[in-house]
Amino acid sequence: MNVPKVIILILSYNGKSLLDDAVPSYLSNDYPNFDVVVIDNGSTDGTKDYVNGKWPQADVLRTEKNLGYSGGFNFGLDHAFKALKADYVLITNNDVKADTQVVSALVSVARADERIGFVTGKVYYYDQPDTLQTVGKHEDAIRWNGEHIGGRTRDEGQFEEVSERIFIDDIFMLVRREVYEKAGDYDTTFRFQAEEFDWQARAKKLGFKAYYTPHAKIWHKESMTIGKNSAFKAYYDARNPMLVILKHQSPDYFRRYFWSHFKRGVFRASLVQAKQRNPSVSLKLWQGFFSGILWGIKNRSFTMKHFIKV
Repeated sequence: MNVPKVIILILSYNGKSLLDDAVPSYLSNDYPNFDVVVIDNGSTDGTKDYVNGKWPQADVLRTEKNLGYSGGFNFGLDHAFKALKADYVLITNNDVKADTQVVSALVSVARADERIGFVTGKVYYYDQPDTLQTVGKHEDAIRWNGEHIGGRTRDEGQFEEVSERIFIDDIFMLVRREVYEKAGDYDTTFRFQAEEFDWQARAKKLGFKAYYTPHAKIWHKESMTIGKNSAFKAYYDARNPMLVILKHQSPDYFRRYFWSHFKRGVFRASLVQAKQRNPSVSLKLWQGFFSGILWGIKNRSFTMKHFIKV
């Protein structure tokens, strides 16, 4: 019986201590044909030597500079699909602990239908191990990529069906080879944040689907590298989803999104951050917002219809 080859890619930047949960938990998986590859994304904390010394079963790919989230994973995807001839790649964060059946559960769903391009499962909070962070995303009439399904709810068996999702988070996400070959990899326009949103939107145009299975489980420490409420994250949260909508939706759709995002996602949010004495976060929201507008102007993506109903 042919067992598809899976490469597990763990991206890490100056987070070697986080790997103490991630690497051994993935190495302990019960799937019969996989390799673990840690992408040392230009770290200066000795990540490569640390991994080689503690887990010789895992491989390490090192970039000499930080390529960002999307660029770092693209470096690994190229190696996994081209050099290692993977059938599937499991993209995963370094700040997680995985169940021993994660790979088997994800592959089982992916093999059921060649149109399934992405598969994820249950993401729990690491410090609240029975509380869900996400089991996929809701579709939102304005933002398209909506809130997390099941977010901050206790797992009481309410999400036990394998099912299609409009979008999924790439905290952990199995990717089919054919997605990589036809839709490409991450767009490095999205250096951080919304990169999976854009990739899945491109793949959807080609007929691929995103799925969820309750049988794949991980526990996530949440934004340990870039910070949950950091100015860095605020910049890309204000910028990148706007660019995805601009790239993939109509001017009418973008116009509705743009004014809602301006009012709630930037103006009001920046006021809240200022009142909470987080001026750097407030400033970065505005900088990210205007950076997104500038990108649209430079790439000649805007028309009057993107801003005014005509």
